[in-house]
Amino acid sequence: MAFAYLKEGLNARQRDGLLRQRRVIDASVGAMIEVEGQHFLSFSGNDYLGQRQDLAVMQAWVEGVSDYGVGSGASPLVTGHTQAHQQLEDYLATGLKREAALLFNSGFAANQAVCQALANPQLCILSDKLMHASFVEAGKHCEAKFKRFRHNDVSHLSNLLAANQSSDLSSSVQDNLIVTEGVFSMDGDLGKIAELNTVAQQHDAWLMVDDAHGMGVLGETGLGSVEHFNLSQTQVPILMGTFGKGIGTSGAFVAGSQVLIDYLINFAKHYVYSTAMPPAMALATYASFQSLADGTKQQALTQRIAQFRSLCQQKGIPLTDSNTAIQPIVVGDPVKCVKISDDLKRLGLWVTAIRYPTVPKGTDRLRITLSASHRTTDIDAFVDGLQMVLKRYQVLSNE
Repeated sequence: MAFAYLKEGLNARQRDGLLRQRRVIDASVGAMIEVEGQHFLSFSGNDYLGQRQDLAVMQAWVEGVSDYGVGSGASPLVTGHTQAHQQLEDYLATGLKREAALLFNSGFAANQAVCQALANPQLCILSDKLMHASFVEAGKHCEAKFKRFRHNDVSHLSNLLAANQSSDLSSSVQDNLIVTEGVFSMDGDLGKIAELNTVAQQHDAWLMVDDAHGMGVLGETGLGSVEHFNLSQTQVPILMGTFGKGIGTSGAFVAGSQVLIDYLINFAKHYVYSTAMPPAMALATYASFQSLADGTKQQALTQRIAQFRSLCQQKGIPLTDSNTAIQPIVVGDPVKCVKISDDLKRLGLWVTAIRYPTVPKGTDRLRITLSASHRTTDIDAFVDGLQMVLKRYQVLSNE
């Protein structure tokens, strides 16, 4: 039968406990969600600062719809690039101390666009092993050579670069692009950006940072990892950030030199041939950055993270070294991980089980995400529920 592999693939996922299924969210207010008539305290979203329901952000969206309508109506190079888009790009470029910025409809599209546009047989892309799938898939299937260094292992990266230079094929490699994340999406740890920059300078390479999970959360005014670490355009020539997490809206950007941005405008197919993001979205995103500039919500998030980690330590709940909003508990078994997630739901606590292939085999986990929308009492109740369920499955570190 034609395309029989479709059903076979789904059956295999089912047998291995890895089948993915969607759940319909009926309503969502703050940290609460409603699913099939039941209410849950959610610890699974990426709205780290509660910005998607910030009044100023929602008002900007409404005003944008009034001024521009609900869509942009065209690709950016036709008639889809408005003053709303330009205002956001200018804000990002100025705040990030870059020459220019370019908007995309998603982080996935932005990462794909960078790889597709820059790739040629003379380029070698060296990616951290735990880079997001949006970049890995693009790197694997573009014209460039694609290599991966062990997670945050600067020495391994240096060895790969040295091998490029000493290889018999070195004459075919003229440029190297090193790629890491500001905050890694599944582990919650930070990329070693400063150390990677040092290696990049030694090998005349470029460094790119995917700051999807750092944007909004890190930095004095919420402009992410490069603001947090005060990294210049020379140190990080390519910066990608998204708006759908800490900023609370949707879309993404790439920032860098004017030459880089002009090149993407001309050669990045994901930009040239896509309808521009709605102008109302650009206005809401700009408003979100403005509302985060005083750092108040970031401070609230930092307090929730500290509270959560302190309570977990007291109760023997095993955590990784992450000090960000992403707090994984590694279970290691996909079936057990789903059972723990289901038991937490029975307590009114929503935590998604993350399994292979999203994470490496044997590292199946509860991916807990904290938000400034959580109250201190929410954290207290959640940790109590976690302790109860993890004890049932013998996951506590003091057992």
